[in-house]
Amino acid sequence: MKKLFVSALIATMFVSTLAACSSNNEPSGSASAPASSAASSEKPSEPAKADPTGFSISMRTLNVSYVEQHPDINKDKYVLELEKMTNTDLDIRLIPHNEYQDKMVQMFATNDIPDVVQGSGGISGNELAGAVPNGVFLPLNDLLKEHGQNLLKFIPQEAWARMTDSKTGNIYGIPEILSNPSRRATWIRTDLLEKTGKPVPKTVEETIDVLRAFKELGVEQPYAGRKNFKYADTFFGSYDVLGYLNSFKQFPDGKVKPSFFDAEAMKKALLAYKAMYDEGLISKEFATVESADFKSIVTSGKAGMWSMNANELPIWGAQLMANVPGAKVALIPSPVGDDGKGGYGHYNPVTRSYFINVKAKDKAAEIVKFFDWMVGEQAELFFSYGIEGEDYQTDGSNVQYVAPTDEEGTNKQRYLNYWLWMVQDTTYNKRIADLSEPGKMMVDAFDNMLSKEGRRGIEFEPRLEALVKYPDLNPLSDQLPPLVLEHVLKMVYGKEPIDNYEKVLEEYLSKGGNEVIEEATARYNDKDNAFE
Repeated sequence: MKKLFVSALIATMFVSTLAACSSNNEPSGSASAPASSAASSEKPSEPAKADPTGFSISMRTLNVSYVEQHPDINKDKYVLELEKMTNTDLDIRLIPHNEYQDKMVQMFATNDIPDVVQGSGGISGNELAGAVPNGVFLPLNDLLKEHGQNLLKFIPQEAWARMTDSKTGNIYGIPEILSNPSRRATWIRTDLLEKTGKPVPKTVEETIDVLRAFKELGVEQPYAGRKNFKYADTFFGSYDVLGYLNSFKQFPDGKVKPSFFDAEAMKKALLAYKAMYDEGLISKEFATVESADFKSIVTSGKAGMWSMNANELPIWGAQLMANVPGAKVALIPSPVGDDGKGGYGHYNPVTRSYFINVKAKDKAAEIVKFFDWMVGEQAELFFSYGIEGEDYQTDGSNVQYVAPTDEEGTNKQRYLNYWLWMVQDTTYNKRIADLSEPGKMMVDAFDNMLSKEGRRGIEFEPRLEALVKYPDLNPLSDQLPPLVLEHVLKMVYGKEPIDNYEKVLEEYLSKGGNEVIEEATARYNDKDNAFE
């Protein structure tokens, strides 16, 4: 068990923190940290003389329960507090997580575009429907120089490059960043693993062996799958055949192709998934499981192993332990394939981004100031702990905060730490992580395990024109292209022989794939916005 980077022993945590509480009369999971001088000096300013700047903003719900279950997010007390601190009047327009792509395209098609549009990455994402080249958004260069100096200092050039039109040098969006691109991890129920008597698995074969042992224990879903292999791509990562937007590779013939063109490796990954499907190690309905159901399966204790973002550990772990007393969970190294490597697709350095509608030019300066405030100390305190005097106390030099452990509290914390904090380094919240042993171990996993694993290839920004031209060949950020995905699912379900995989590649080439590879190779050789 030495490789267990995190053992979220919530029950143990409860005991230890309660013991601490009894010894020092401080609440469990509480913070008693020095408040920065900047924080103390950045008390909410005097009531603004100017009227609040009102602007509308579209935001994806991101499967955040607090948001999706809220009767009116615009009347939420934290939104109202945010408005008070930034002298704004927000009109947040929610985009349902699972309908994000379609709703965004619809928004642009109907020209019902808010003042600020939240994107999911760079300037050429599918969700933006070509809005940047069509002149929908304002260039931000001058506005950032005048009103966004904190943003310019906080956000690395690598992220700004993703928001910049290379032909004009214009910056079109403000990015939220991810400093550690290896964000997803393999999770395992260590209490179940202990019952099997097996060690932490390292290879694909050892992992499937553990899943079989979980099944013998009666675990309902030894491996929790999810629709279209999203957050269920563990074994594609083992064999480096993820095939996403950033998964192009230069092959021995010198051509740059999607990683799934390694047919032998893809067949090995498919054989692993098919064995899991045939033996009942993954749900027969996994290909239809949506994100909310996936979380419910995990936190209700039905799963033995799964993939999820590592920064969810303190919250998902707490919810799992609350529902299943005695359960324990850990992040472990992802199973390795033939090359001794594994892990998930690396994220690009931009997780969310914010574009300003040209029609909102008259208030663009105040909008930039709003985002500039997000990277300051006052924002860090608010989005980490909540409202001063209600959620936490401070004497000007120390902060007293009680970390929530129930589902309602952890959902609220995730909302504040993750969703409402629009521009930050979203790798993890160090202030919250430091409050618990699982949190500290999560940080250790990011720094010492995840930073050494994961798959990343070549990515083109803006994306290849051939991918736009042929939608069936166009992958999402973490899903195979529709043409390949359809065949792969049939192969796992036993409706198409895995040995036919070369024919899938032939079909891909015949339906525009040759143009994709030709363009990818040329842009890579020309160093034309090809990121590695």
